Amino acid sequence: MAGEAESGGLKFDPMAQFIVKPLFGDGPVGLFTVTNVTLWMAFAALAVVLMMVMGTTRRAVIPSRSQSIAELAYGFIYKMVEDVAGKDAVVFFPYIMTLFMFIVFANFLGLIPMSFTTTSHFAVTVVLALLVFVTVTVVGFVKNGTKFLGLFWVSSAPLALRPVLAVIEVISYFVRPVSHSIRLAGNVMAGHAVIKVFAGFAAIALVSPLSVVAITAMYGLEVLVSFIQAYVFTILTCVYLKDALHPSH
Repeated sequence: MAGEAESGGLKFDPMAQFIVKPLFGDGPVGLFTVTNVTLWMAFAALAVVLMMVMGTTRRAVIPSRSQSIAELAYGFIYKMVEDVAGKDAVVFFPYIMTLFMFIVFANFLGLIPMSFTTTSHFAVTVVLALLVFVTVTVVGFVKNGTKFLGLFWVSSAPLALRPVLAVIEVISYFVRPVSHSIRLAGNVMAGHAVIKVFAGFAAIALVSPLSVVAITAMYGLEVLVSFIQAYVFTILTCVYLKDALHPSH
């Protein structure tokens, strides 16, 4: 929050908006403490239910706005799964659809003033990425058995290079959840921090008009980024699922 410092300048902390706080009281955050993260994750889940379930309970030939949005989202993700991972991956469509809808709603809710952006925290994105990693790995071994290890053996490369490439492929595979989670949290956090910095300069009379323009531009960009990051997270999930279903190089 911006305020006058003793030196006469402005003092604000753009990272303060990401602090996890107990929802009730001021005590320490424990394992079962209900926090602002808990609240806004619940809001995101509730928003998904309201749009996808309540919005389609009265389906009609001429759809309502909520039905149109729900059907558009359904068709968009279904086509993504089918095109990227193949028709045999459609069985995982409910999971991928849920993943996309939760992330996109969590991102959009985070743009509401005074709200909390849950996807800016690695504790949230790492869990989502690990769930994808474990699911893909289990599916790969269940469907293909030891043939799943063919994902790490580049048979098209020269024989002398294959062991080296195998080590690189294994490292790359286990780095997936790290990059998967950091990409989402990092982009969301960076955008919100920049908006907060511009908002801090709004208290300066000479800079205020430029600050308002910058905030408006960044906010519009963040709306786009909120959707793109949900899309990127989801399409990477489809790519990883394709590797599990068809592991050979």
